[in-house]
Amino acid sequence: MHNTTAPTTRHFRDEILARVTNLQNRLIARATGHEYDGGNTAYQRIRSDLLNRPDIRHLLPPFLQQCRDLEQFWGWIKYEGAGYAERRELLWDAFRPMLDHLENTARLPSDDTVSVTLTSLDSSGVQEMWQRALDRRVRDPEGAITLARSLLETVCKHVLDDLEQEYDPHTDLPKLWSSASERLNLAPSQHKEVVFRAILGNCQAVVGNLAAIRNRLGDAHGQGRRPVKPQARHAELAVNLSGSMASFLVATLANWRETNRVDRK
Repeated sequence: MHNTTAPTTRHFRDEILARVTNLQNRLIARATGHEYDGGNTAYQRIRSDLLNRPDIRHLLPPFLQQCRDLEQFWGWIKYEGAGYAERRELLWDAFRPMLDHLENTARLPSDDTVSVTLTSLDSSGVQEMWQRALDRRVRDPEGAITLARSLLETVCKHVLDDLEQEYDPHTDLPKLWSSASERLNLAPSQHKEVVFRAILGNCQAVVGNLAAIRNRLGDAHGQGRRPVKPQARHAELAVNLSGSMASFLVATLANWRETNRVDRK
């Protein structure tokens, strides 16, 4: 049985949406004469989490950035809205831009497609790594790039394990890909058709460049006086390429399993 409960990109988006909605409701409760569920510690924790997300920080209500605790929030809200109904409207309006953004954020269909394909490895570690890479594309580009390479390395090792192919645990990504691709008949030299040789050769080049970009832009190595800082678009490219390569490898493994199962009958 394969794990079919792996979190998806939608799951991470909906989780943030639920937390922001919950924050809004708790603040409305506090503004209308009730206790804030969880108290000041709970408020400060979620406030800190949201402030540390550059992808949505600019959408936070200004008062949330200014009010470091519930006492400061109460000092603000009691003068902004005279009555309970007015305070509710004020907080609904304040949170509306962020909630609209979270409810309508476009996501790439390929994100969930890769997620589904990776479940066939039956490895929660691989699925979690993929979701972490997706989640960090905007808020932590360097970390996302490092995870992109780690994901592909891990998938290559899982594939080789399934194929009962030995490998050195310290082997670098290009060599792992080469070993796995040869076993699955994906090496350019194994094909005579020019277009297939070209496509598979380009796959090798992508994998090699993912290894290189991680060394250059990821967070796994120190940098000099003029560090190169990747932006969200660089991380998105690296993560999407890694996901595509990993998905291709896993899908080919699934086809290999099916072919060999039929051949043995």
